[in-house]
Amino acid sequence: MKSRVVITGLGLVTPLGSNPDSVWNDLCQGKSGITFSADEQHSAFRSRISGRCTEFNPEKYLPHKDVKKYDPFAQFALGAAVDAVEQSGLDFSKEDPFRCASIIGSGVGGLNELEMNFGKLFEKGPSRVSPFTIPKLMLNAASAYVSIKYGLLGPSYGVATACASASNAIADAARYIRDGELDVVVAGGSEAVVTRLGIAGFCAMHALSERNDEPQRASRPFDKDRDGFVLSEGCGMIVLESLEHAKSRSANILGEFLGYGLTSDGIHITQPDEVGKGAARAMQNAICNAGLNLEQIGYINAHGTSTTLGDIAETNAVKQLFGDLAYKIPISSTKSQIGHLLGGSGGVELIFSLYAIRNGVIPPTINLETPDPLCDLDYTPLQAREAKFDYAVSNSFGFGGHNASLVIGRYDGT
Repeated sequence: MKSRVVITGLGLVTPLGSNPDSVWNDLCQGKSGITFSADEQHSAFRSRISGRCTEFNPEKYLPHKDVKKYDPFAQFALGAAVDAVEQSGLDFSKEDPFRCASIIGSGVGGLNELEMNFGKLFEKGPSRVSPFTIPKLMLNAASAYVSIKYGLLGPSYGVATACASASNAIADAARYIRDGELDVVVAGGSEAVVTRLGIAGFCAMHALSERNDEPQRASRPFDKDRDGFVLSEGCGMIVLESLEHAKSRSANILGEFLGYGLTSDGIHITQPDEVGKGAARAMQNAICNAGLNLEQIGYINAHGTSTTLGDIAETNAVKQLFGDLAYKIPISSTKSQIGHLLGGSGGVELIFSLYAIRNGVIPPTINLETPDPLCDLDYTPLQAREAKFDYAVSNSFGFGGHNASLVIGRYDGT
């Protein structure tokens, strides 16, 4: 018999802050964390807006002398993991370390470190390259540092599936627990690519919004006037446990992880399948994996990046799977408020979905002022809405055609 999987802790680092309750309140009030960069180094970029985690202080989690050893994406991951573990009440010294793990996704990894030391190499020579370069840019550094922090000896590793990375990592974690191989996994995703190279690369692809004069109105998923996504940074981490393990230590259970669906488009390295068949199948598989039917889904946290093709493809996917029911399901894109955290987005958005279930509120899609006629579903425009429901889907679709859908639910106490 498969083990049930529950969530007992969560941690956030976002452009709206790092306190989950405060971030949730800001979401429901329609606040935006997107800002304009006045940095002269960014003056030549077409897009000068982003979501930065300016309130995050790594020294809350690391000694001052150790901060320089961690790329920001790993700092975010460790900080969010520490907060999640603290909320869970776990004492890993009392656990079997081989049955505990950390699985963390990132689309890019240590881009800050790569960019910095690439410059040193060509300006000052190889002797000036930092000995921390490789350990800091490794994508698996985030999971490694969390496992080192807590002495976790299970199969800790990094996951890279672009914008689906965090959701893939969480799906992997749930699978290990369901199959009885692990008791506890700290899982999620982290990203810190708001750098000159990161911005320049996405600008060259014409992927970013250029609404520089209105930064807080720039991320506008499903709106007719959208012109690209807003690049952001941050992290979302959760503690997953088997229900039996959580009960054995009288843990406070926040919700239940119920299912996952993973597919690929097999179409193009950056463009989604406009029909949305891979995304539709990912949602279908997740709902089936959860043992639910379509009518039980009360909310979809959309991938909703604010790109022309992506928003249409996701709309088509929802219609393809749900049929006429698609028009009755509340959907929203919280990227309208925090931008796109790439490999960190799936963890953050699963946490938002959990908050939506627990609080009975659908967060809004802000800036959705003129709906695209091709995006004609209920995307909860402009204002949050009260709604009581028990199950939610969180979508993450990444470059490379990676599709990941997760299903969570209210824990029923049994």
